[in-house]
Amino acid sequence: MAMMTMIRCKPILHLGHRENSMFPHLEIRRLKCSTPIRSLIPAAAAAIFSNPIRFGTSPNRSRFFPVVRDGLAEAPSVAEPEVVFSEIFPLIRTKMVEGKVTVRLDPVEGEGLGGRLVVGCDLEGRWILHWGVTYCDELGGEWDQPPLEMRPPGSVAIKDYAIETPMKKSSSSGEGRFLNELQINISNSTSISAIHFVLKEEESGAWFQLKGRDFRVPLMGYVNGDEKAAYLNGDQNQDEDKQSFSIWPGAFDQISSLLLNAEGPQSKEKDAVFKAKPSMKQSRHSGFYEEYAISKEEKVKNTVTVTVMKSNETDKNLVYFETDLPGDVTIHWGVCRDNSKKWEIPPTPHPPATKIFRRNALQTSLQHKKDGLGCWASFLLDNDIAGLLFVLKLKEYVWLNNMGTDFYIPLISMSSLPSQTSRDIEWTKPYNLEKSDAQVGVHPFESKSLELSTPQIEGAESNLPGDFGKTKEESLGVDHATYTAEIINEIRNLVTDISSEKRKSTKTKEAQESILQEIEKLAAEAYSIFRSSIPTFEESVLDVAETLEPSKKVCSGTGSGYEILCQGFNWESNKSGRWYSELSAKASELSSLGFTVIWLPPPTESVSPEGYMPKDLYNLNSRYGSMEELKDLVGRFHDVGISVLGDVVLNHRCAHYKNGNGIWNIFGGRLNWDDRAVVADDPHFQGRGNKSSGDNFHAAPNIDHSQDFVRKDLKEWLCWLRKEVGYDGWRLDFVRGFWGGYVKDYLEASEPYFAVGEYWDSLSYTYGEMDHNQDAHRQRIVDWINATNGTAGAFDVTTKGILHAALERCEYWRLSDSKGKPPGVVGWWPSRAVTFIENHDTGSTQGHWRFPAGKEMQGYAYILTHPGTPAVFYDHIFSHHQQEISRIISLRNRNKIHCRSEVKITKAERDVYAAEMDEKVVVKIGPGYYEPANGPKQWVVAAEGRDYKIWEAL
Repeated sequence: MAMMTMIRCKPILHLGHRENSMFPHLEIRRLKCSTPIRSLIPAAAAAIFSNPIRFGTSPNRSRFFPVVRDGLAEAPSVAEPEVVFSEIFPLIRTKMVEGKVTVRLDPVEGEGLGGRLVVGCDLEGRWILHWGVTYCDELGGEWDQPPLEMRPPGSVAIKDYAIETPMKKSSSSGEGRFLNELQINISNSTSISAIHFVLKEEESGAWFQLKGRDFRVPLMGYVNGDEKAAYLNGDQNQDEDKQSFSIWPGAFDQISSLLLNAEGPQSKEKDAVFKAKPSMKQSRHSGFYEEYAISKEEKVKNTVTVTVMKSNETDKNLVYFETDLPGDVTIHWGVCRDNSKKWEIPPTPHPPATKIFRRNALQTSLQHKKDGLGCWASFLLDNDIAGLLFVLKLKEYVWLNNMGTDFYIPLISMSSLPSQTSRDIEWTKPYNLEKSDAQVGVHPFESKSLELSTPQIEGAESNLPGDFGKTKEESLGVDHATYTAEIINEIRNLVTDISSEKRKSTKTKEAQESILQEIEKLAAEAYSIFRSSIPTFEESVLDVAETLEPSKKVCSGTGSGYEILCQGFNWESNKSGRWYSELSAKASELSSLGFTVIWLPPPTESVSPEGYMPKDLYNLNSRYGSMEELKDLVGRFHDVGISVLGDVVLNHRCAHYKNGNGIWNIFGGRLNWDDRAVVADDPHFQGRGNKSSGDNFHAAPNIDHSQDFVRKDLKEWLCWLRKEVGYDGWRLDFVRGFWGGYVKDYLEASEPYFAVGEYWDSLSYTYGEMDHNQDAHRQRIVDWINATNGTAGAFDVTTKGILHAALERCEYWRLSDSKGKPPGVVGWWPSRAVTFIENHDTGSTQGHWRFPAGKEMQGYAYILTHPGTPAVFYDHIFSHHQQEISRIISLRNRNKIHCRSEVKITKAERDVYAAEMDEKVVVKIGPGYYEPANGPKQWVVAAEGRDYKIWEAL
């Protein structure tokens, strides 16, 4: 359950979609011409066709390219290469910027002051000091808010333990090094023992700490001058002249206890220095000055221009690349012969400085320009090649793609291709084929293909027996659902069987696993048939009556299998009141990182600002923004190819009025229920409904879903959200509170593309130690999925808990169950498992179950390479982890890892875990040694970091 409050984060140097940037959003310069466009032909490219090159003297005149034919006596004829395609693609990369933070405590004589603390930072940005104080007479270490007289102008109180003060541009520094500075005057009359602070960079939302904890500036104590800096640094190491900052994403709630836990026993020793000698007189420090290294990532924008030309004198296409990227750049490329966009190597000869990569791609080093500002390359390709696919590679493991997918350049006749951008792909969400433009309000992707690349499952047949003897038009006219109806019915029968037999206790665990495995095979087969039955997307004309009732058979709520989920908020996001607008500015960036689905916060009016105490379900003006801003945000994500999940709270609802006994159980608004809508066994709200079918949530009335009028109203509300807002699916809050069969009803009515439930349950422990066998825990999650008839997935809490124990205790053997499979839900029902390591409840400012600090990338290396649907937390995306996360997401997409990929665990020992996925990817996490064996298959390192490494097969 989510009861927790979120930071406002803006990407560094990110421009909103209304701003005029180097390449405005989706304002791609594409040229599709029936006549030659000569003035845009690059000189280096044209030289391949003819030499010499003559340009007109006027910039508005055409450029002519004479071709001298060998062996002809007469004057050479003029051949003009025809530009048939030209596009400028935006590229976004990151670079580290180094700087320093200074902390200076100056004694001040007179004026009733005991000193002045000055904190400075010489990196550009909007910096905020998040700070508090501790007092001499307090035994604990929790922060308090400083006295009013100490608070600089512009300070804002953060709950009851801290304040935030914006730093100002400094004009007092003679050297001009400090761009931001804050002064805090310290009164002589206070009994403050120390000031604690961390820095927050408002644009990125990142937090900067000292070695994983807050800065502590001692004001009173019994230490000498040499020891003061040591206490500020958080240890007794006085040999280091400079300390380094750590970057920790997310905001803080109960920050004092969180940071004290990080300090451990060392903090107790330091507290003793200041508090364990009451007989000695305490005195003010005489002052000190310290510097600390700091670094942050900044976004850098570049471009790559691709131009395709045809020559009247050769039977070739010339593809010319030009980019302003600095340093060495390699183009990783291949060609395709048809619309399947399957990579293959073109026939020889290949360009100079080219090598073959894994038998289906080439890597060519770009040539540096003479002026040193960027590089270029050109390829000659045969006319029968349909298209060129490529990505760019910078230094090792740094790849640049096109909004999360491969760049695609069409080479055949432009008029014969669909009039979509080069990022479009030829397949779409299943239910799109059964709707027309009349239903754009229901789902914005109707009559459009997705922008992000989701490859086909291997093994899908190119033709079905039912298609033989039919024309293409006839095949496309066949409802693709008929190919999979029998398989889907069989899956439903199996799900019903495992649920009913479980209640009778007649099925063994092995039998249940066998049924689940059969379900997986059938689902994969059905999906392959579906995918092969729609190799291309063609808009079909349907009657309006047909579009009003989309088929339920193709809206399973479990997506395509290739989803990568982003949680688009944290517990503090509501505080700015403008979260929808702020998140809209990040849409393109999230798409470029490879995310295909985003989970938005609860949209309704709520008693709590975070949205998890809903009141009027039809009032969508929340602390995150207005209803219109929400609709604009959803549309913005659809524009960049990202599906949107709404966070819906169905278990409970806050009432508008009291009953005659003074109990809040009478509801208002459009859904004006009375106390019959509240379960009878809710101990606090005197409901007159039936008994609850799940666990009670004690902070608000628990809704009785067995009531027909309740289910009817909630179905209508969900359908209204789909149509009015444009949501594509749901994140279902606190599903332990009511039977999963009701969820099945709601999903069949609202037909989401993707749905995931939060079934939060405690893992199994014995005498405080986590058990190795967590089958009972994952069985409860699987039981809930069964109750929904498999229409929704569930967050894999089992896998998160096991990762905690494995990484914290260096017990990586926990990551394999007794049968050598993954030990979480992903090991039993991977297509319904949504894996994650952190969310707004476990991390952010709540920290209820924070992932082991410093080991986050090991967790992401695991979930982003394994089957299941991986989910990445907002705070981790917009942090120093972003580049590593993006690299692994690209690797997952490149190797077509999906929710049902096969896992072969090759090692699970005390200090190392390794596994192979689909014979394409090998991952190793843990400090121990592991290297995949090179035999018939050769492996190359594709990504690595602290205690993890990932290989791809050549």
